[in-house]
Amino acid sequence: MNWFWWALLSAFFAGITAILAKMGVTGVDSNLATAVRTTVILVFAWTVFFAMAPVRSVFQLTERNWVFLVLSGIATGLSWICYFRALQLGEASRVAPVDKLSVVFAIAFAGMILREHIGWQQWVGGALIVCGAVVLTFKG
Repeated sequence: MNWFWWALLSAFFAGITAILAKMGVTGVDSNLATAVRTTVILVFAWTVFFAMAPVRSVFQLTERNWVFLVLSGIATGLSWICYFRALQLGEASRVAPVDKLSVVFAIAFAGMILREHIGWQQWVGGALIVCGAVVLTFKG
């Protein structure tokens, strides 16, 4: 499978995640819900790693890898804390589209920080995502 199919599967599971998280966060502190979810992900991720990769590959991580992976983990944690609180307060069908504005931020950051070329497809697609999120957040 190429990157597209993995990305599509990621989107599919993220969609299911929104529904399951909304059901799981009902009547529970959103930070507790985030902690439970994160613990499950931690155990799951290490299980997959040990099943699929040689343990020695851990020692191949450079200091730079560690710094950026730790920062990424912190950003993910902050994202999940905010996402679970938003799900607790709002409808999943309105929260999830706003959360997906992360695509627009990723495009912008890819251009600014990674110096990737942002073509018309990214501009138009990003604008459509913003428009879609705006439309989907309004209640009829």
